[in-house]
Amino acid sequence: MKKFSLANNAALVTGSSKGIGRAIADGLHEAGAAVVYHGNTARPDSVPAGCGCVMGNMLDAGGPARLVADAFAEQPKLDLLVANAGSFFDRPFLEMDEATWDKTMNLNVRATYFLCQAFAKELIARQRPGAMVLVSSTNGFQSEENSTAYDSSKGALVMMTRSLSQALIDHGIRVNGLAPGLIRTPLTSALGFGDMAKHYEKKILLRRLGEPEDCAGTAVFLLSQASAYIVGQVVVVDGGLTVGQIGRM
Repeated sequence: MKKFSLANNAALVTGSSKGIGRAIADGLHEAGAAVVYHGNTARPDSVPAGCGCVMGNMLDAGGPARLVADAFAEQPKLDLLVANAGSFFDRPFLEMDEATWDKTMNLNVRATYFLCQAFAKELIARQRPGAMVLVSSTNGFQSEENSTAYDSSKGALVMMTRSLSQALIDHGIRVNGLAPGLIRTPLTSALGFGDMAKHYEKKILLRRLGEPEDCAGTAVFLLSQASAYIVGQVVVVDGGLTVGQIGRM
């Protein structure tokens, strides 16, 4: 179907130097979009021909707005946004401090909110329709041990997806979300799983941990005209992790 093509679109994907963001950016490029990749401290390797790259720390004051301005300077035809940048800084609840809480919320929630605002303002000023995908997590629906700040931030993104979809639809901007489950990324690998991976492989209906590429197709779909009648939804991409209560014994 031609409706799945992004050949006439241009997309900014934040946090696309590695992991899920990189896989989504590559997937959008394969679907035909001109993609602007984004890195914080590390520049994405081997950016495809015809694509651009911007650098910027989302935690800096005014960082999201500057990033959007730089991205439009790199690719003036931008009409798609994947708000993927985020991270995990948690510690046990009784050991949580204000600085760690604030860092989590400032990156995962505040920066995403003002990134979307700046992007929407650019589209509206150009009288250009568009679409956004906010990357949250299954942690936005189900809690995890020693993950109170992260869980809270991802729950906020689930509601932000719904709220922004209502705020922007009359401007021709669709907003949807993507909630990955347990995906093998540099971040999750650094946390370490060991025997826990075997537990998850029993809990996940597809019997394996997800790969970053598993998220790319959903992002392409939500940004394409194939999903033109889908607004304010968060699609869970978890291999069936959150379907059953107990999992295989």
